[in-house]
Amino acid sequence: MANAHESHTSRIWKVFIYLSVLTIVEVIFGIYKPKSLYFTNFIGMNLLNWIFIILTLVKAYFITWAFMHMEGEKKWFRRSIVWTVVFLILYLCFIILIEGAYVFDVYKTGHIKWNF
Repeated sequence: MANAHESHTSRIWKVFIYLSVLTIVEVIFGIYKPKSLYFTNFIGMNLLNWIFIILTLVKAYFITWAFMHMEGEKKWFRRSIVWTVVFLILYLCFIILIEGAYVFDVYKTGHIKWNF
């Protein structure tokens, strides 16, 4: 009789190392803030913030893939779950950027002044 429970110790260590490397890269970027990334704007935000958003999405995708066992599901089900979440996160980032830029413009050029 085949063993129903396989050991996934090596897979867990690979996931741990992968997520750790991505987190270390984020922390290094957060500490040093390279001027070439921090002072370069792209679509209303500096490149460093875009890198943080992209690395966070990659980590979230990989956590969903590995720990929620999406690799064992059917292709259409994986895509319906993962791409819906990715779309909603990107939409949230878009709305926050648009609203933040509007509020900044109101405070900068409007009658309301900075009081903090």
